[in-house]
Amino acid sequence: MSMADIASGYAGAPVRLHYRQLQTWLSDQNMETLRARHEEAELIFRRVGITFAVYGDDDGTERTIPFDIVPRVFPAEEWRHLKAGLIQRVQALNMFLQDVYHDQKILKAGIVPADQVLGNTSYRRAMHGVDVPLNIYAHIAGIDLVRATHGDRAGQFFVLEDNLRVPSGVSYMLENRKMMMRLFPDLFSTHQIAPVDHYPDLLLSALQQVAPPTDRYSNVVVLTPGMYNAAYFEHAFLAQQMGVELVEGQDLYVDDDDVVYLRTTQGPRRVDVIYRRVDDDFLDPEIFREDSVLGPAGLMRALRAGNVSICNAVGTGVADDKSIYPYVPEMIRFYLSEEPILNNVPTYMCRRSDELSYVLANLKDLVVKEVHGAGGYGMLIGPTASKAEIEAFRQQLVANPDHYIAQPTLSLSTCPTFVGAGVAPRHIDLRPFVLSGKDVRMVPGGLTRVALKEGSLVVNSSQGGGTKDTWVLQSAGES
Repeated sequence: MSMADIASGYAGAPVRLHYRQLQTWLSDQNMETLRARHEEAELIFRRVGITFAVYGDDDGTERTIPFDIVPRVFPAEEWRHLKAGLIQRVQALNMFLQDVYHDQKILKAGIVPADQVLGNTSYRRAMHGVDVPLNIYAHIAGIDLVRATHGDRAGQFFVLEDNLRVPSGVSYMLENRKMMMRLFPDLFSTHQIAPVDHYPDLLLSALQQVAPPTDRYSNVVVLTPGMYNAAYFEHAFLAQQMGVELVEGQDLYVDDDDVVYLRTTQGPRRVDVIYRRVDDDFLDPEIFREDSVLGPAGLMRALRAGNVSICNAVGTGVADDKSIYPYVPEMIRFYLSEEPILNNVPTYMCRRSDELSYVLANLKDLVVKEVHGAGGYGMLIGPTASKAEIEAFRQQLVANPDHYIAQPTLSLSTCPTFVGAGVAPRHIDLRPFVLSGKDVRMVPGGLTRVALKEGSLVVNSSQGGGTKDTWVLQSAGES
């Protein structure tokens, strides 16, 4: 697609008002200049070490996540609507977690089936009755949003999934912004773009707010599985940006006083808050996997004693499981007595026989996902799957219907994207990051992920997706 095509919009569609300034700039650009900037960005990302590993790769090499030089733009009013809906949703999810680990009112009311919660592999019985500071379980939430483009849902944003365990990607949001400011400073002089670089400060503040009471400065650490983890760059980046220690399991120990300590060359130092990037199963070999060395033995003892806070809390995974996702709108009504501002994608629960029958009869038109799946794995995209793939997936679905949900294939919105042949439309989603402490806060923006393959709906980096900067335009007088 040529720059002239960009100037006239895609497929004859008018360019939306908040994109027109960017459209004018794009139409004035030389394709070779844009290509050079694109290559420069990739070189810098690799030099700085902004890479990720893909599990299962035969060669075990690390990759850079492809970065797109054409930003995504939100007008201020649209962002205010999304922000209100995201804050509402995260508040309800935290109330749900507090409830299911204490009084279980929503289960007793029959709004969420008790067996789907208490029998869920992500429900941690060790957390039942354990009080956490401010009743906050998901201190950092990454909520995936998509916008529909056709039918009666056109223009609406939908929540695709909630990420509450160890949500990742915020480092790419921050690095993408720095890269755009480096490559195209002239764009920032002609647009009033809300900043995102204060995210590490907001994150550190949220973590400190849930620290156990102390008369000294709270000691926060970031717990990583180690340098071979796919998201290690982000772990190190956030620790550095917050000015706190990046630690591994062997760096910590729990003493007889049920306090967590960090081993240092000056002697042990008490740890108050652990921002963990380690899955529940590996956090404490006394309670979970006995063979784990990724977390210190006795960590749950320290938590129960109120001597340490773990962020996100152990057991948050039960609220972002795809089998629980369909009930989030009812959680909002139950806990907040409000109507959801943001809707779910309509979802069929294959554990229900009537809905399973519908799914089996319409596999070619649906997206089917494993309830515990992530990263774009374990799913079927019916419209792009072969007959053989559909039939193979049908057998899995019949054998284990409880393990799957299904959704209609939304016609996801697209955004101008720089690809090999020039600038062309590619499907996108958005992951804003919501921080919960004494209040709920977020920076204006998020991680826009883009499916770089033409026609693809899979944006995950592990499946070949890329990322782009996300701009929220400020209204006059906003800061």
